[in-house]
Amino acid sequence: MASEPQLRGGPGTGQLARRLGVGDAVVIGLGSMIGAGVFAAFGPAARAAGTGLLIGLLIAAVIAYCNATASAQLAAVYPTSGGTYVYGRERLGHWWGFTAGWGFVVGKTASCAAMALTFATYAVPGPWWAQRAVAVVGVVGLAALNYRGVTKTAALTRVLVATSLTALAVVVVGIAVGGRAGAANLDGWSALGTGDAYGVLQSGGLLFFAFAGYARIATMGEEVRDPQRTIPRAIPIALFVTVGVYLVVGVAALLAAGPHRLATAVAPLTTAVDAAGAGVLAPVVRIGGALAALGALLALIAGVGRTSLAMARHRDLPGWLAAVHPRHRVPHHAEIALAVVVSLLVATVDLRGVIGFSSFGVLIYYAIANASAFTQPAEQRRWPRWLNLLGAVGCLILAATLPWQSVVAGVVMFAVGLTGRWALLRRR
Repeated sequence: MASEPQLRGGPGTGQLARRLGVGDAVVIGLGSMIGAGVFAAFGPAARAAGTGLLIGLLIAAVIAYCNATASAQLAAVYPTSGGTYVYGRERLGHWWGFTAGWGFVVGKTASCAAMALTFATYAVPGPWWAQRAVAVVGVVGLAALNYRGVTKTAALTRVLVATSLTALAVVVVGIAVGGRAGAANLDGWSALGTGDAYGVLQSGGLLFFAFAGYARIATMGEEVRDPQRTIPRAIPIALFVTVGVYLVVGVAALLAAGPHRLATAVAPLTTAVDAAGAGVLAPVVRIGGALAALGALLALIAGVGRTSLAMARHRDLPGWLAAVHPRHRVPHHAEIALAVVVSLLVATVDLRGVIGFSSFGVLIYYAIANASAFTQPAEQRRWPRWLNLLGAVGCLILAATLPWQSVVAGVVMFAVGLTGRWALLRRR
């Protein structure tokens, strides 16, 4: 039997600096969640469930809460970079940890490309080549900012979160004063129950894409001050704020445009503002969508870089990626590699349709997080075990009910990663 790789140090490896407080951690989580997902995910969810997407949103929020408590509980005990990759290794075994880390890195790398393209689509309504060029510039610019240190990442994320929330507030107010929104666009509130269970669950899985950002707080556990106190506070706060914002925006969009128009919309919130008779605010929505995509991309680069660092430390990714910059204390090799890969994807492939694929990988990631938290002894527990069980089962159900193309692509992605690791261990 092949032996498992051991943690090795080397030139340029080291620990990251603990520079983030509760406020910084909450902002990074909000930047990841109140990002481009709210500007894009309501369209696919409306196609799956119609008005029932509001039920799907609540289901996604409940599962997200279970996942958040599991991540917070684990991060307080294992305050290092890597998130569930580390928790799975420590609590369940190396293969479980690798499965979580692989799903996160591959799925979120695709999400990085999708967010970059979303930013360019909102920012540049011009030809496709101009959008691709702007998207690459966005990736390189944000990677360069991350390279300069995590405090600069947190500072810019504050600005992007503030502008995104302002744009969403403008959307809600514009719909309210536009004069055309109302329950008639929903065929009455009874339409909430018209979607079948499969469609509602599928909408929950698609909307989960927009909630998954709190993982960024846990994956950056090595850079948080007093992590045993900070992380368990920051994750639930960020999640509750996001749930409230999404519920308000989702109800407003449905009242304005109705589920049928949202289902066919490329930019659902712009469609909702136009339908409400407040089309003059469309430029504000475009600016908000662009900045929200930048905020999500910034947080994604930070999170994927830290998980890649952790996997490289254990030789599940090339050891070169384990380097930590001696001055800025960031995983600079991992972030450079990520920027190169994402730039190539942005320049060659249209990945704006990866919401389901990314959701599949992240739902498996959180199922493993819940299973890991379930095994923690009483002295490490902050929440009851039944939340972990509900979270794990809920994640698997939502993953199974995603569009079949996303499920197939996700299964293939995990098969490639696990087979590759098995082959590599055989060689060693």
